[in-house]
Amino acid sequence: MPKLTKSVVDKIEPDPEGRDRFVWDSELKGFGVRMKPSGSASFIVQYRTAQGQTRRVAFAKVGTLTPDEARKEAIKKLVEAQSGRDPSAERHDARNALLVSTLCALYLEAARAGLVLTRFHRPKRQSTVAIDEGRVSRHIVPLLGSRVARELTRADIQRMADAIAAGKTAGIFKAGPRGKAVVEGGPGTAARVVELFGGIWTWAERRGLISGQNPAHGVEKHRGEAKDRVLNPAELAALGATLRARAASQPMACAALRLLALTGMRREEACGLRWIEFDAAGSCLRLEATKTGRSMRPIGKAAADLITALPHDDGAVFLFPNASGAKPADLKKQIAALFDAAGLSDARSHDLRRTFASVAADEGYGDSTIAELLGHSQRGVTARHYIRRPDAALLAAADKVAERIARAMDDNTAQVVKLPDATDRRQPVP
Repeated sequence: MPKLTKSVVDKIEPDPEGRDRFVWDSELKGFGVRMKPSGSASFIVQYRTAQGQTRRVAFAKVGTLTPDEARKEAIKKLVEAQSGRDPSAERHDARNALLVSTLCALYLEAARAGLVLTRFHRPKRQSTVAIDEGRVSRHIVPLLGSRVARELTRADIQRMADAIAAGKTAGIFKAGPRGKAVVEGGPGTAARVVELFGGIWTWAERRGLISGQNPAHGVEKHRGEAKDRVLNPAELAALGATLRARAASQPMACAALRLLALTGMRREEACGLRWIEFDAAGSCLRLEATKTGRSMRPIGKAAADLITALPHDDGAVFLFPNASGAKPADLKKQIAALFDAAGLSDARSHDLRRTFASVAADEGYGDSTIAELLGHSQRGVTARHYIRRPDAALLAAADKVAERIARAMDDNTAQVVKLPDATDRRQPVP
């Protein structure tokens, strides 16, 4: 074995039998050159691990370092091996380390398959997964996608949150074949993206994809101001007038928006309602899938009458179907346009949910009753599995609140309908 010098290395030729050729240094044990049958040559070190396994690791192509420079690098790696480290395994781990983009892709794939559970121990709804996909593609991946996930620190996640809050990921993105999405970022978005990333990390850690402390824990979140918008009697009357004026041209959107006002439902719940979920005899809705899972909602007579009056054919699935009838109609933009037409450009569907809760509180109903009306409460096993109808007190509450809102929207007795000011409300609505 000669000492590896430039002249010696330059004379190395491929093995005629098509095997790797090894030439070892005579002075430094474990240092050598490996030449592939193709003629590609690399400097390598060979060592034994603490468990007695023989490892080889190539650390530089011949020509990128001189033999003397390679010998110095080889000494460093051999010292590392003698101290108990495994340069080969470390290199292998680095090559196979999950990037943040890959980690997010695995999470979203599992979520789409129904394998990611919410805090209510139910699979994430596809509408929620779609929101997650947007947050990943428009915020997380642009800022952290190329980073190795296991190397992230809390400071990295904090910088991501600060960038989103400052609007650095804002823009206009393609959404669907002909649509577009306007992403503004801001404090609220930053907080939700951090929460999503924390959930992705926890999901991955439980499945052995990653380890270590969750870097999203302890990140300072930029919370926006809590929304407390409710519609006053005059605004409800204006909204009602707009619905009556546009009932002929936009029947579904007008009916859906009125249903939102009379029930306090979330927009996705109301627009996705199925006929099978409407229990006319029990004056309630039996929702199969909501934010909190299956839910039974008592509804007032005004809401029940509205649903009963909706036109539908035998075999119809949705109260508000799309053109084919196979899916619910996407009424988000139409509903927003109705608010704008009523002069309420600063109000949207969720503000009707707060309005419903505020009217209920003004009627003297307590937090637990309002929570039941809105579908917040998770009652016990008996309620979930044995109670088939809402109790009389809840039905009376739903009826009374719906009647007050209906009168305000129809402007029949608006002078006696008093909605509380923000300082008087007792029931916050998320």
